[in-house]
Amino acid sequence: MTALWTVWWIWGALALLLGIVEVLLPGFIFLGFAIGAAGVAAMLLLTLAPGLPAILFLFAAFSLVAWLVLRRLFALPRGQVKTFDTDIND
Repeated sequence: MTALWTVWWIWGALALLLGIVEVLLPGFIFLGFAIGAAGVAAMLLLTLAPGLPAILFLFAAFSLVAWLVLRRLFALPRGQVKTFDTDIND
């Protein structure tokens, strides 16, 4: 019997679930994890499955890289601060 962590569609389902959670709770945190899970699913689909420690390391590495790229792409430009000149109650 195959171990569950080596089945590519389980990682794909996890990526989909994390993507849905990102829609409900935005902030690019869950989206980074979703991209990491999708990367592991693609890796498992294309190659033989490594052991659990290697899969978890790759998931963490893919997630971190995805989060850093998303943070760089969607962050406010440096030095830019949101200011409000009017009050909603005026």
